[in-house]
Amino acid sequence: MQTEREKMGAPATGEAKGREATSSPEAVVRHLIDEGFSHGRLEVADALIAPGLVEHQNYGPGHAPGPAGVKSVIASLRRAFSDFRLTIEDLVVSGEVVWTRNVATGTNDGSFMGYPATGRSMRVDVIDVLRVVDGKVVEHWGIPDRLGALLQLGAVRLPGGAP
Repeated sequence: MQTEREKMGAPATGEAKGREATSSPEAVVRHLIDEGFSHGRLEVADALIAPGLVEHQNYGPGHAPGPAGVKSVIASLRRAFSDFRLTIEDLVVSGEVVWTRNVATGTNDGSFMGYPATGRSMRVDVIDVLRVVDGKVVEHWGIPDRLGALLQLGAVRLPGGAP
C-alpha cells in the first residue's frame, strides 16, 4: 500500500533517507576526493559538479568551467603523479559548506606545473572549501601548497640555495 507521500510522487521514507545520505554535502565531497582525485575516475565530476560551478582557486587563464575543469585538474595531477592520492585528514560540515584538510601525495613521474618529471615524491597539505547544493558542488575554494610541492620535487630552491 502506498503512503500519501508516495502517491504524490515523493519517494518512500527509506528511499529518501538513502538518497539524502548519498547526496549529503559530506558524502558528495568524500566521493569526489576518494573516487575522483585519488582513483582518477573522471566520470565522478559529471555526477558531482554543477555545470555552473564557481571556481575560486586560481588555475590560470583558459581553465574550463564546471565538470570539464575538474576533470582537467584530476587528469593533470594523475599525469604528473601516476600514484597521486588525496587523503582527507579533517572534515567539517556546516549546512551546505564542507571544509577539508587533506594531504596530497605522489611520485612525480610526469610534467608538473611546466617542470619535467623528477622521480621524487611529495607530500603537501591542501585546504578545500566546497559548497554543495542538491548533491552537486556549486562553489569551490582551494589552497594547495604548490610551493611546498615544487620544493620537495627539487623544481625550485629557496633563496641562498637552501633545500
